[in-house]
Amino acid sequence: MGVVVVTGSAGLIGAQTVRRFAEKGATVAGIDNDMRAYFFGEDGSTKRNADALQRELTAYRHHAVDIRDLAALETVFETYQGGIELVVHTAAQPSHDWAAREPLTDFGINALGTLNLLELSRKYCIDAPFIFTSTNKVYGDAPNALPLVELDTRWEVDEAHPYAAHGIDESMSIDQCKHSVFGASKVAADVMVQEYGRYFGMKTVVFRAGCLTGPGHSGAELHGFLSYLMKCAVTGREYTVFGYKGKQVRDNIHSNDLVDAFVHFFEHPRAGEVYNIGGSRHSNCSMQEAIAMCEQIAGKKMNYRYAEDNRSGDHIWWISDVRKFQAHYPQWRYQYDIQQIIEEIFHDFEDRL
Repeated sequence: MGVVVVTGSAGLIGAQTVRRFAEKGATVAGIDNDMRAYFFGEDGSTKRNADALQRELTAYRHHAVDIRDLAALETVFETYQGGIELVVHTAAQPSHDWAAREPLTDFGINALGTLNLLELSRKYCIDAPFIFTSTNKVYGDAPNALPLVELDTRWEVDEAHPYAAHGIDESMSIDQCKHSVFGASKVAADVMVQEYGRYFGMKTVVFRAGCLTGPGHSGAELHGFLSYLMKCAVTGREYTVFGYKGKQVRDNIHSNDLVDAFVHFFEHPRAGEVYNIGGSRHSNCSMQEAIAMCEQIAGKKMNYRYAEDNRSGDHIWWISDVRKFQAHYPQWRYQYDIQQIIEEIFHDFEDRL
C-alpha cells in the first residue's frame, strides 16, 4: 500500500485505523494536535495513544497539525503527494455540551476543518476514498418524537413501529429539529462530504455513528460514555446520570468493528454514500443497564447520582439500522457485543491502574 492519511489519529477510532492500515503495509500520516485535552482536560488527552503509535509503529508519521489551519494541512498533503491512497477523517470536537461553550471553535473544527480536508483531497488525491465519521446527532432530537414505551430498565420504540425491529435507518429527516450546536456543525460537514461525492464524483462516505467505544477511548464526562462510566466504576469517582430516569438507550459499536467497515469501503468504494453505523440490535444498552453491567464486571457498587434535567436535544432512544451497509458489504460482521465491549474496557483500566 501507499499512504493513508488519518485525522484524529490518536483518538479512539483514529488510532485503531492507524494500526489496521499499518498492518496492511501502508505508511500512515497521522494528523492530531490533542485538542481533546483542551476540550476535556487530562481525562480526554490522547497523548498516551500518540506516544504509543510513534513508539510501536515504524510506518507511522505524526503531524501535530490543527485541521482549521489550511496552510499547515496542505504541507502534509504536499509531503505525500502522489502516494495517498485513502483519507480517513475522524478528527472532531465531539461533545454537544462542550460545543455550546465555544460555537466558533466547534464549527471551525467540525465544518471548516472537514471542508479543508475535502478540498485538499480533491487537489492532491482525488481518486482516493474519503471516509468521514459523522454522528447520529445529525438527526437532532427527531428520534424523540418516535412512539416510545417505558419498560423496567429502558425506553423502547413501540413494537408496531417500522424502526422497532432493526433501529433507525437513513430515511429519517435531519431537518426541522433541535440538533445542538455540535449536531449542526456535523450536519454541515456531513452534507459537504456527500456533496464532494455527488458533485465532484469523489469516493466519499459518511458513517453516521452511534456510540463509538473500546479500550482505547480517553473517556471524559462530556464524551466517551462507556469508557468514562467504567472509569468511574473502577475509581469510585461520582458519575452523573442526566434525565430520562436513566433509561435512555444507546447502541455501542467497538472501534475494531467500525474500522472493519472502513476497510470494506476502502476495498470497494462508492461515491457520496451515507450509512447509519452502530451496535444496532446486536449491541445496545440503557444507562441503567450499563451501570448494572459495570457493577457486575467491576465487582462493586458504583457511586452515581441522578440529575432530573436531561441534556438539551439528547436522544431518549437510539439504535442504528445498519442493514444498508450490510447490503452493500455483506462480508462485514460484528466481532463484539455490549458485554464483550464493557469487559474489555474494564480489563484495560485494570492494566493501567
